[in-house]
Amino acid sequence: MPVSRPSSAHVRAKRQRRRTEILHSALRAFRARGYHATTLEDIAAQLGIRSAALYHYFPDKDAILYACHREALAEVGRVLVEAKAKHATAREQLRHAIQEHVRVMTDTLEGSALALEVSALSPRRRAEVVAERDRYERGLREIVQEGMRRGEFRTVDPKLAVFAILGAINWIVRWYRPPPDGATGPAELGVHFADHLVQGLTSP
Repeated sequence: MPVSRPSSAHVRAKRQRRRTEILHSALRAFRARGYHATTLEDIAAQLGIRSAALYHYFPDKDAILYACHREALAEVGRVLVEAKAKHATAREQLRHAIQEHVRVMTDTLEGSALALEVSALSPRRRAEVVAERDRYERGLREIVQEGMRRGEFRTVDPKLAVFAILGAINWIVRWYRPPPDGATGPAELGVHFADHLVQGLTSP
């Protein structure tokens, strides 16, 4: 009787799950020890595997950090598209973007990739990540500018306003602890941040 083999789709899904586990493990290690002090052995130890197994997925630590940034930036990029598709007003679009960005920072890939220094990346990868980050920032500025044009937001410097928003959100990973260690879950935290940050821009 022939032995059934896993389908290619099953193999790809299994590989993707393991890849995601590695990224989660890496982010926890980077946050606890710092990128430069973290070794591949540290990352592998959290997964209970040999460090040699990591090379089936990533050639080096730089590639892992790059993948963390790419995953997180792709997620917040989708957030912007979703915000504009779901909401008609700039105010609600910005609320949606802030709430979901907070979710990414506290839940998706444990978010800390977006708060890590990109200077640790190789020059080529750093340039790609910075370009993608700049596109996201421009998208937020466009929402703020549209809100000003419609009279939903008071007149501000859009660039500084977005830097203030991103600075507040990116700092979350420095202090946030999810339940049961912390008192506030990602969804509730996102609502609080959206309330405060959007209110600061809203026209009286």
